[in-house]
Amino acid sequence: MGMNIAIVDDEQHCIDALLELLNHYSEHIASIKTYGNVEAAVKGINSFKPDILFLDIQLQDQTGFDVLKQLRFKDFNLVFCTAFEQYAITAFKFSAMDYLLKPIAGEEFNETMEKLLAKSEKDALNGKMQVLMSHLESSGQQHKKICIPTIDGYVFLKMQEIIRCQADVNYTYIFTADQQKFVVSKTLKHFEDLLKPPHFFRVHNSHLVNMDYIQKYTKGKGGFVTLSDQTVLEVSTRRKDEFLRLCKLLEK
Repeated sequence: MGMNIAIVDDEQHCIDALLELLNHYSEHIASIKTYGNVEAAVKGINSFKPDILFLDIQLQDQTGFDVLKQLRFKDFNLVFCTAFEQYAITAFKFSAMDYLLKPIAGEEFNETMEKLLAKSEKDALNGKMQVLMSHLESSGQQHKKICIPTIDGYVFLKMQEIIRCQADVNYTYIFTADQQKFVVSKTLKHFEDLLKPPHFFRVHNSHLVNMDYIQKYTKGKGGFVTLSDQTVLEVSTRRKDEFLRLCKLLEK
């Protein structure tokens, strides 16, 4: 049984480009509906009930978020299509949202489609949207969240709840303030790119720490940090100077 796909975009040439790319997946598709504005999209999607929604962010004087807020039906996989700047792209990564940058490249589109076709169930859309909006609407870390993909699904954590991240080859262990431990099939570099100074710092190849949970620094070749959960971690010699500069910055 084929999928129902909806496209929401206020520019016809963008819709046409997506339709051309989707043509290569026609054997997987039952029907495609397109909408050019928020009102038509809300009415149509609630009735059509798509399996996949390709949603443009900028829709004339409104946005794709206006569509999502008004929908009753949300049991679909969502792909944002955007020409937005880097801050929005970072927010998508925090929320584990699928997105495509305009103009949409065929290779990136194919990667996204293959991932969607391989999914056994729909996205945890409401949780992901909360994470996304926490980054688009807030500047303070205490309000921001991150979406953690686990074996069972997704966990949505406040960034301030994370004490540290520990590398294990291509996996990362995440330790939280309430003594939970999550294993994620992402490298530590993935989280280093998201959890950045001044709140987080990679003290060692294997360890990324939340600076707010450091209780003590002990001098040495590189030195050691003691965290609030009493974990003691080595600071690598090549990261020591940058770490101490950050400590002085946080004192101010």
